[in-house]
Order: sequence, then structure tokens, then C-alpha cells
Amino acid sequence: MYEVTESSLLLDASIVAVRRDAVTMPRRIAHRDVVEHFGSAAVVAHDGERIALIRQYRHALGRRLWELPAGLLDVPGESALDAARRELREETGLQARTWGMLLDLATSPGMSDEATRIYLATDLSPVERPEPEDEEADMELAWVPLDEAKRMVLRGEIVNSIAVAGIFAAAEGAVRPAESPFDLRPRALARRRDGAGGNLA
Repeated sequence: MYEVTESSLLLDASIVAVRRDAVTMPRRIAHRDVVEHFGSAAVVAHDGERIALIRQYRHALGRRLWELPAGLLDVPGESALDAARRELREETGLQARTWGMLLDLATSPGMSDEATRIYLATDLSPVERPEPEDEEADMELAWVPLDEAKRMVLRGEIVNSIAVAGIFAAAEGAVRPAESPFDLRPRALARRRDGAGGNLA
């Protein structure tokens, strides 16, 4: 049951692909369209009292959203932790001496294999930031007390699901080792792009 008997590629775009699978169900074979994604890494950067939030334009919604620093796992051979380090540097101009893993999030499992690993970064210090491009060139950075970030979620001011999950996980303080296995990390799109998937640590 739930075995794929046939699969076809419907769309192959820059950061997503769409495939149609024929899947054996309890009483029949059904077709399911799946959005393949590289996955992403996000960071709750915490200075002891406040967290770093960024506000950037999201074209799919046509508005700016408050979010955590985050980015795609689209560099072949790059671990999720190294991607998180890169995104923290690129989006905030910070580096962290201490890293922990807060949680893994399946962002839309009814239609996509996208998953995000959310890290907690502490012991922060400034580092040279690369020149931003596209939406990042218009990005706003704000330092917000963690309790206020929770209130922003409850007031509907933060609606990005990754940010919501990361903020509440950080508030709970349940941190796992940063190198914990990332079993949810999507692999199909990366394998399609580089032929083998590289090292998807």
C-alpha cells in the first residue's frame, strides 16, 4: 500500500519541480501531484533577550513578511547547519559560536516535500556581510524581545509558519544537538539537479 507505480515530471523550474505519482491506495490507484523543493534552514538568532527578525517582500503573497533568517538548501554538498551559518551571515551580518537544533518542520505535507530545519544560534558576533541582491537588498532587520515576538504571532503580525514555529520552540527552550539527523530533508529535487544528490548531510 502507498507504493508509487508510475511517476512523471510536470514542471522543472528554478527552485521547484512538480511531479505526478500514481500511488496504490487501499481500494484503487490514485494520482498525487507533488511539489519538490530543496528544503531550507532557518535561524532563531538570540542575543540573550532578543531575536533577529527580518522583513522582506514575498511576491507570492504580494506583501512584506516578518520572518527568521532562512534560505534554501540548494548548494550541493552543503549541510543544513552550514546553510544556516551562511544565511545568518548573508541576511544579518552575524555569526554564532553556539548552535542547537530546535525542530524540523514539514511546511505543507499535503502537496510538497518541503521541510525546514530551524536552529538556535547564540553567542553572536558581527561578521562581514555579502552585498545583498534582489529582495534581500530591501530587507529590514529588527531585534525583538522573544516574548514580544510571541505576541506578534498572536496578534497576526507574524504569519510565516517557519517563524511561528521557531519563535515558540525557542521560547520553550528545548534544544537538541545541531548535528541531529535531518530525516525530513527533501532529496528528490537535489538528486534530479545534480544527478546523484551529492552529500545531503
